[in-house]
Amino acid sequence: MIITTTEFIPDKKIVKVLGLVKGNTVRARHIGKDILAALKNIVGGEIREYTKLLAEAREQALDRMIKNAEELGANAIIGVRFGTSYVMQNAAEIMAYGTAVIIE
Repeated sequence: MIITTTEFIPDKKIVKVLGLVKGNTVRARHIGKDILAALKNIVGGEIREYTKLLAEAREQALDRMIKNAEELGANAIIGVRFGTSYVMQNAAEIMAYGTAVIIE
């Protein structure tokens, strides 16, 4: 499966557009990680706990988007984007979306 943020793939021909595919996950912060983040905020630097949480959420959203595309019979996804939104206090949604296509 080829996944790209561009609208085309060099040296490949799009023979069929299958439509929108997406994957999402909603993640909540953990009180223990919030305490560590608050301490890190005092001294400065990267908040690794949140970096890891968001990286895992992006990967899960990507995996779900890929599964959606495979179910449609796609062998590539073009125009991939990420979006995020707050669902409630301390919880956010990460969404990956793009266009499923068949290339040759």
